[in-house]
Amino acid sequence: MLKHIGRHGDRKVAIVFREIPGEEHMCLVVYPDVLPTHIHNTVMKVLESAPGQQSTNLADVLHRNLLPDGRPILNALHHEGMLKKIASSQVILTPTPTTSAKLDEINRLVKEMESGAEALKKLQQLDQNAGIVAPETKREQEREFKRRRLEQEAEAARLNQPAVPADANSALDDKTLASNMLSQAKRMEAEAQGLIAEAARMKKDAERMFPGVMPAQNTVQLSSPEPKKRGRTSKRVAADASVQ
Repeated sequence: MLKHIGRHGDRKVAIVFREIPGEEHMCLVVYPDVLPTHIHNTVMKVLESAPGQQSTNLADVLHRNLLPDGRPILNALHHEGMLKKIASSQVILTPTPTTSAKLDEINRLVKEMESGAEALKKLQQLDQNAGIVAPETKREQEREFKRRRLEQEAEAARLNQPAVPADANSALDDKTLASNMLSQAKRMEAEAQGLIAEAARMKKDAERMFPGVMPAQNTVQLSSPEPKKRGRTSKRVAADASVQ
């Protein structure tokens, strides 16, 4: 049986859009039997093609294909007023020669299958991760662990000290990775606290060196042209003094 073909009452329809955005209970169809011959033949050729049968919405392939006059098929159907909006519950599909179903029921089943596949994928990811840590995070920590180990070995070699033997499986051990992450976090906290303390000290030194330094900076920025005027006045005074 052909995909995208159904019946609306006793009339054959080609389903262009299974659902209309914002009006999921409606669909867009064309009635092939009333189409002009050159449009009918082209539409049916595209519908029966492999891309047409593989597409979820016939509109996708109609938009990519042209009529003999060079117009995109979907645009031509729209401008010629051949697209009709009808309730999807009124369209009957025949998936097999012995079964039939309403289009709205098919749409609901497709949505359930799509959401079920997405849910299954997420469950598989959770099962693989075993609730411990995401694979990409674990790989990143393994790289960081190996990098630090190499640095330690290079430093030990520079100081002619024996390097700490590395366990071949240590980089894959979750406990080791967690310890490494904790060490990084503590080091970052210590660095941040040191920077905050240094900033506070520098502020105090600046205030002792020139009280009210921050308001003075703001004043200079707001009245930046004044220093230039004073500079030019100083030059004129110096010139007058030289003349005298």
